[in-house]
Amino acid sequence: MKKLEEYVRSIPDFPEPGIIFRDITTILQDADGLALAVDGLVKALDGVEFDVVVGPESRGFIFGVPVAYLCHKGFVPVRKQGKLPCKTVSMEYDLEYGSAVIEMHADAIRPGQKVVIIDDLIATGGTTEAIIKLVEKLGGEVVHICFVMELAGLKGREKLHGYAMDSLITYEGN
Repeated sequence: MKKLEEYVRSIPDFPEPGIIFRDITTILQDADGLALAVDGLVKALDGVEFDVVVGPESRGFIFGVPVAYLCHKGFVPVRKQGKLPCKTVSMEYDLEYGSAVIEMHADAIRPGQKVVIIDDLIATGGTTEAIIKLVEKLGGEVVHICFVMELAGLKGREKLHGYAMDSLITYEGN
């Protein structure tokens, strides 16, 4: 059986020259690759006590829901502003060029709940930092964060200092 990183397609010079885009669709398209990713995330949570999985739109949904299912936990979606139908809490965060706002239902996390955040990628850490602030605003405690891939050169891990974190694949560059 192949290693998980062998399922990632690397596309040079996308979206701009000098960037190597790490494409996860090739993990998703292969049953073995998808199983390696989901099983790896579940294994990273071995021994972690938690109540709920939180994942951002859209790839955090893809990996977070099967992890929640296999661990018999609920899943809380974090969405772009204006996509959730009930009362929400929101958080603005910086992007490379501009800013964005994410939201979570105001009743999605109960005070004292232990939360795991799952996403496909950590780059600069901005999205995950905003999710942590939302969880903590609602009284939850982030006990672990898991990513399929990490772009270590963008130093997102430093922004999330103090939180337990795992990445299944680490790329040293950007």
